[in-house]
Amino acid sequence: MKLLESLHNYDLHTFDWCLRRKHLATLTTASRWLSKTADGHLYVIGVLVLIICDQQLMASVLTLALCAERLLYFVLKNNFKRNRPPQAIPGFKSVVEPSDQFSFPSGHTSAAFLCATLVCQWLPEVGGLLYLWAGLVGVSRVLLGVHFPTDTLAGAALGHSIAVLALTLV
Repeated sequence: MKLLESLHNYDLHTFDWCLRRKHLATLTTASRWLSKTADGHLYVIGVLVLIICDQQLMASVLTLALCAERLLYFVLKNNFKRNRPPQAIPGFKSVVEPSDQFSFPSGHTSAAFLCATLVCQWLPEVGGLLYLWAGLVGVSRVLLGVHFPTDTLAGAALGHSIAVLALTLV
C-alpha cells in the first residue's frame, strides 16, 4: 500500500507541475493536435496503405497487434478503474472530454507505442521520430488533464510489450 501511495503522490506532484504550464495557448493547441493523431483513424489508414502496397504480413501483424492491445487495454482499464484527474482532484477540469471513464492505462499512449515499435522494426530509419511522437502523445494526454503520468508510462509499456510479442510470434 505504501508503494501505491508513493506512486499516487508522485503522480499528483508531476501532474501539478505539468498543468502549471498549460496556460500557454500554444502548448494546449499542440497537445490537442498530438492527442488527435493517436485517436485511431491513422492506424486504420496505415493498415490500408500497407494492404495497397502489398505488405500483407505487415498489415496482418499491425491489425492483430492493435486488436490485442485494445482488448488488453480494455480489460486493464475496467479492472483497475482508476479515476481520471477531474474525478480524483477536487475542482479540477480537464481541457478535453475523455472518451471513457477510467484513466489507467492510457490507450492513446499504448496504441502510439505499439505502432512506433512495429513500424520501427520495419523502417528503422524513422524509429527515432516515431518514438518521439509516441512519447509526445503521452505527454499531451497529461497536459490535457485526462491522464496522470503513470497512466501514460503504463500505456507505453503495454503498447511496446504487445508489439514485441507480436514481432516475436511472426
